[in-house]
Amino acid sequence: MPTKAGRFVMMAAMAALAVQSAWAQNGQAKAGAAGGGNMSERDKAIRAAADALDIVRWSDIGAGATRLPGVDVVTTMEFWGSGTVSSGGQKLKADYHAALDYNPPAMRVDMTPTGGGPAVQVVREKYAWDESELGGGLVSGKGTATAAMNADKERLLQLYILPYGVIKAAVAAGDKTKVSSENGMQVLKFPLSGELADVTEKATLDAKGFVTKVETKADDPAMRNLNMEAEFADYADHGDIPTDVKSPGHVVEKRGGNTVLDLQIKKWDANNPYLVFPVPESVKKAGG
Repeated sequence: MPTKAGRFVMMAAMAALAVQSAWAQNGQAKAGAAGGGNMSERDKAIRAAADALDIVRWSDIGAGATRLPGVDVVTTMEFWGSGTVSSGGQKLKADYHAALDYNPPAMRVDMTPTGGGPAVQVVREKYAWDESELGGGLVSGKGTATAAMNADKERLLQLYILPYGVIKAAVAAGDKTKVSSENGMQVLKFPLSGELADVTEKATLDAKGFVTKVETKADDPAMRNLNMEAEFADYADHGDIPTDVKSPGHVVEKRGGNTVLDLQIKKWDANNPYLVFPVPESVKKAGG
């Protein structure tokens, strides 16, 4: 397993993952930076959430005299679980496997309901499609890919209601991210960007900094499908190979107060697995 320092060197070359200066106060040790210095309340909250998940790696030169910027080590992840999913108004028991990438934003979900065949849903940036089998439609004669028109935003949102996406989006929103307190809990509220620019996200943090609840709301009433709730509990390192990165052990998603996903996590690979999400030509031609 790579050491923390090794992973820092490996990931530092990926400029797109560099954490903003809110996480990189020169000369501050990890614990000290989380609790003081010149950081704003917003930056302290984001930093605490990042530290709870342990997704930021730090390095220094000169025996600690010079502190380099923190680097977000989460790019790709996979997780496996089982529970219930909602399909066509029915709740079905299912196995669930998700592969995701934050650079560029992409996600593939493979669900296998009990007694039924697999359903594979994919999104990459503005493109969304369904695969008849994993990788279907990429190679002639190996399955098909069917464009899922207008499903890109809803599927992309799945990336940004996960705790890692919450932190990335809160950092990206900069000064637009606001911190407050509700019922004794710290709350982050911020707008999303890109394909999700019309969505506002609200995340509740527990006393340890873990994201326990996420709520999203679209500005456009016609986009009610983007109004979601997610709840996360039982954080631990769920990887076969320990990475120090924490992940939730229980995930629940709701829409309109109705539970549409309830998963018990079996395994979570946060060791940056090699994942690719090429867009099939048929999907590109259809416009996503």
